[in-house]
Amino acid sequence: MNENKKRNTFGEDEELLDEFNWEQLKKLLRYVKQHKKKMILAFFVILISSFANLMTPLLMKFVIDDFIPDRNVNGLILSSLAFILIILISSVCMKFRIRYMSQIGHQIIRDIRYDIFSHIQKLPFTFYDSRPHGKILVRIVNYVNALSDLLSNGLINLVVDIFSFFVAFFIMIQLDYRLTFIVLLFVPIATYLIFIVKTKQRRSMQDVSVKQSNMNAYIHESISGMKVTQSFTREKMNLQIFEDVMGEYKDKWMESRHYTSLIFPIVKNVSIISQGVMLVSALVLFPEQVSAGVVVAFLGYMGNFWMPLLNVSEFYNQLVSASAYLERIFEMMDIHPEIQDAEDAYELPEVKGDIRFEHINFGYEKNQVILSDFDLEVKAGERIALVGPTGAGKTTVVNLISRFYDINEGRLLIDGHDISKVTLQSLREQMGVMMQDTFIFSGTIMENIRYGQLDASDEEVIAASKAVRAHEFISLMEDGYNTEVNERGSRLSTGQRQLISFARALLKNPRILILDEATSSIDTQTEKLIQEGLEELLRGRTSFVIAHRLSTIKQSDRILVINNKGIEEIGSHDELMDLKGHYYELYSAQIKFLQEAVI
Repeated sequence: MNENKKRNTFGEDEELLDEFNWEQLKKLLRYVKQHKKKMILAFFVILISSFANLMTPLLMKFVIDDFIPDRNVNGLILSSLAFILIILISSVCMKFRIRYMSQIGHQIIRDIRYDIFSHIQKLPFTFYDSRPHGKILVRIVNYVNALSDLLSNGLINLVVDIFSFFVAFFIMIQLDYRLTFIVLLFVPIATYLIFIVKTKQRRSMQDVSVKQSNMNAYIHESISGMKVTQSFTREKMNLQIFEDVMGEYKDKWMESRHYTSLIFPIVKNVSIISQGVMLVSALVLFPEQVSAGVVVAFLGYMGNFWMPLLNVSEFYNQLVSASAYLERIFEMMDIHPEIQDAEDAYELPEVKGDIRFEHINFGYEKNQVILSDFDLEVKAGERIALVGPTGAGKTTVVNLISRFYDINEGRLLIDGHDISKVTLQSLREQMGVMMQDTFIFSGTIMENIRYGQLDASDEEVIAASKAVRAHEFISLMEDGYNTEVNERGSRLSTGQRQLISFARALLKNPRILILDEATSSIDTQTEKLIQEGLEELLRGRTSFVIAHRLSTIKQSDRILVINNKGIEEIGSHDELMDLKGHYYELYSAQIKFLQEAVI
């Protein structure tokens, strides 16, 4: 049963639109318009090539009907030179088209990917909490790449093919309107057959995009949790789950290829049949009125007549494929950032650190209450510790200060400024935050510590590292502060990663410092060293410390016991011990556990 749940997590089909959403195409065209001058230039170059090619069947008609029967050598020489010129023009234009359209297409893709990445950085924590990261990644990389061919060739080719169709149609009418009418009889047949296929084809491509998203999400999770997988010898089970997820993707892909592959044969077979009927009609119905040159020219123009229809159907294939990806791309870009600056937001001036929670009510979901009528006043420079049961709301309190989530009711003031009315950047720039889940980026140790303060000097980085006692282990590494660390700091121990993250937060020199389980993975000896370094650094700053090791917060000015949707107890360590309430029980239990562990 548990494994089925795992499959459902990644096999859950996202909601799909039944009809093509033209609004998505309009959004895509907005990106195309940014390069309209280059697109127009490319269009005219391709138009010249197309027009030149359309002259070839007409030249063939004159050669067969006039120049060869009349033994007109000059006409044949001029026709040969014209054919050579057409080939040269087409070759030059083709070279320009491939290079120029590829450049434009990839520039548009770059613009789309840039906007997506810029947008997701503004989305709140709730967005990432509710989605596998692999599903986000596949939209930014795979789905955007899937638009490449549509943007590089599809749009321009569509316009040129329509032009070629009507020019060929006009010339065919001039050559023989009766044969043109016979050819036109087959257009509704081809259109009807394509229409039958299109609905199933679109739905199958939507299914492909969903299954690909599921597969990428599972791959991303599996790689991230590989140590756990190997520790619990889950390799075979995970491989079976991956085989199922991959199999679903393969089945949907093959189904989509089945419908896609029907379009070309439909148009091609109808065009061949129409050519056969045209030839029979020319030979049987109008043998005296239709010359050999006209028949040859007609065959040439029928290629120019049916090829655009085939290309348009191929463009439709691309559009159907792209529409499934566009749904996912713009679906994410249409998500409105819940946490953003108010229209009249202003820059938060440099703060002292006075913080006031005024009757705050908050829950992550509707009908869920984490904090109820939460009221607290913190003076600048005061050291506040938060303790309590898991899930009581300790991390929620500090998350609200940084405005990672918006308050449902009430106000949160910093130096008298409502944080909902100041810009996010000016608010968060004055805070230092170290979360329990430390994250180390690919790059050097120096770059990781300097992450939040790019203009910091090497000396300042080293000073912050010394303060948290990280300097010693960094100096012992092969390249010191220039040592390259992998993503998530896999080369470092858990304690080392936390020390680097600690230095990163302290280097920022914030007025408000938030430490969420900052010493949870550091041994007792290292913890003592950190406490020595922090005493000086925390002095004069407003700080909030969440810790399960109660021995680390004894020196706090006030300790808050968060429970039952609010503050259950508040006071110094000594005051709470004298109260003999919840904090007393927690502290006594920890002391007893540590004593028994030593014994």
